[in-house]
Amino acid sequence: MKPSSLDAIEATLMQLPQADRVHLAERLLASLEEEDETLAEWVAEAERRANAHERGEIGAISLEDAMTRLRADIPGQAAG
Repeated sequence: MKPSSLDAIEATLMQLPQADRVHLAERLLASLEEEDETLAEWVAEAERRANAHERGEIGAISLEDAMTRLRADIPGQAAG
């Protein structure tokens, strides 16, 4: 079985001193937490908007209408 590029990276990183590996691991874990936080914020925003729509506070348009409006705002794009 041919090693993947990830295997090669891992083999290289395993040669680093322990302190450097710890630092790298902390940075990698922090990046995952940031992604989780961003996803959680998007989910919360989607829920706020859905609730506002259900209460009649905001309206909605179809995807087709949204795309038509977007295309109209882009110079050189024909409505379609």
